[in-house]
Amino acid sequence: MDIRNIAIIAHVDHGKTTLVDKILHQTNVFRANQETGELIMDSNDLERERGITIFSKNASVMYKGVKINVIDTPGHSDFGGEVERVLKMADSVILLVDAFEGPMPQTRFVLQKALQLNLKPMVVINKVDKPNCRPDEVHDAVFELFFTLDATNEQLDFPTFYGSGKNGWFNSKNEQCEDITPLLDGILQYVPAPKIPEGTLQMQITSLDYSAFLGRIAVGRVARGSISEGQPFSLMRTDGRIQRSKVKELYIFEALGKRKVTEVLAGDICAVVGIEDFTIGDTIADIENPEALPIISVDEPTMSMMFSINTSPFFGKDGKFVTSRHLRDRLMKETEKNLALRVEDTDSADSFLVFGRGILHLGVLIETMRREGYELTVGNPQVLIKYVDGKKHEPFENLVVDVPSDFSGKVIDLVTQRKGEMLIMESKGEMQHLEFEIPSRGLIGLRSQMLTSTAGEAVMAHRFIEYKPWKGPIPGRSNGVLISKSTEKTTGYSIDKLQDRGRFFIDPNEEVYTGQIIAEHIKPGDLVVNATEAKKLTNHRASGSDDATRITPKTLLTLEECMEYIQQDECIEVTPKNIRMRKVLLNEDERKKTSKSMSSEAVG
Repeated sequence: MDIRNIAIIAHVDHGKTTLVDKILHQTNVFRANQETGELIMDSNDLERERGITIFSKNASVMYKGVKINVIDTPGHSDFGGEVERVLKMADSVILLVDAFEGPMPQTRFVLQKALQLNLKPMVVINKVDKPNCRPDEVHDAVFELFFTLDATNEQLDFPTFYGSGKNGWFNSKNEQCEDITPLLDGILQYVPAPKIPEGTLQMQITSLDYSAFLGRIAVGRVARGSISEGQPFSLMRTDGRIQRSKVKELYIFEALGKRKVTEVLAGDICAVVGIEDFTIGDTIADIENPEALPIISVDEPTMSMMFSINTSPFFGKDGKFVTSRHLRDRLMKETEKNLALRVEDTDSADSFLVFGRGILHLGVLIETMRREGYELTVGNPQVLIKYVDGKKHEPFENLVVDVPSDFSGKVIDLVTQRKGEMLIMESKGEMQHLEFEIPSRGLIGLRSQMLTSTAGEAVMAHRFIEYKPWKGPIPGRSNGVLISKSTEKTTGYSIDKLQDRGRFFIDPNEEVYTGQIIAEHIKPGDLVVNATEAKKLTNHRASGSDDATRITPKTLLTLEECMEYIQQDECIEVTPKNIRMRKVLLNEDERKKTSKSMSSEAVG
């Protein structure tokens, strides 16, 4: 059977999932009258809500008698671990680039991984119907990017297609055509068929599927030989152990689902049922003379957060899973399929240190856990420090901001305050394109400030470069917070009287507890306030209802915004129904004692 394996890579929001939609429609995967909706591959609730791809997925289509396995990958650098491992299943990549934005930091990151694996690239310049777009300049910029990433002559000779995924056409030249047939023909023409070396069975497990009936399913591409139902094999673990096992059932991907088969030949992607205990990167090899494939290497995490059990007075009200055993089991289970995540035990049995690629990576994990019914407390994100020759080093990132020209001064000011250095400033139409090098610490909390200062116009993207010497202190949040004095329901009367003190995160009649952060103070320094006092009624019975109507609605912070907002002595309580910010020490006297001892240590 003729097969082509292709992965689609691009910066976030350049149209990968939309392109997969068009391929599925063009190859008649659906009936003519079937309702499919948009972004078919983003099947997870969180992906649909956020409009981003988090997990890579594969589908297969038949075109002119050739089976094309299409792998859709995430675009955020936080999910780079997903991209790195699934590229192992492909022979070629379609690099998708926006006709206005051109190659972005993430484009560079994923392309570098693909070129290192010797994959043959095809370039698709998408969104050529956008105003101000510059497809020819973008084509030159992509060529330069390939050149700087040390692409081989063969890789530099890449075919280019132009089109608009939204309007459903792609062509080999920048002229509108009927549909995406030229691109599908291009895949058959330029993507090489899988190279199959001689030898016995070898298949690396590159991703993991789960079924309530079949348990854990290993997914990967058969690199050589063939695998059949009932066949015994050796599972070569990444730690060097060899386990004997047997194939119970075998599936290949067909359209959006799977089809059961008895044998899969080299070059195709398949799912194997029946392996009890495996991790991503293990090799399924011949029973007699097993040979392992090289282990998948994944970039190191750059950020850590403390996860611990919920210790607030409202503990156990919303969630089903609240103990440290539940929390530990869930985190360990996550590390099996989330390669870029690491979990370490701490001195306390109730807390775990979780390392990830960035705020979004960790935020998605926390959001998934709370939807599954977990309650937990998370501390503020910390970057990972390394010591090189006794000197302190921290991770640095390349930050790209596209912003209307009027706001560029504000952006430069914001980034330089956070120890960022400007490398490039150029005009793209009415927009200014700015590039900086900034410590990862400086990015925490930058997005919300940037959007406020630029009236929501800034588009920012960043990617990890390397570890460099420590840049010194970076100013944190300048305002203090208002902290609740007592545990009961808030009243409109009290909140109304405190409105000129700060911006509230809670509404009247909401349950709060001692030590909970209920508002942002308008000045530096924290203040403990009573927001639960009811109006005393006199003989005149003056009702306080008219006061409550003047209250400004509360500021709603998302989980990621809370993670960026909190300081060292604060944490977030996450339950299935609520996200609350609080002080680590709820008691005011304990907080004072601790701050005194900290200041005396600093003086000493």
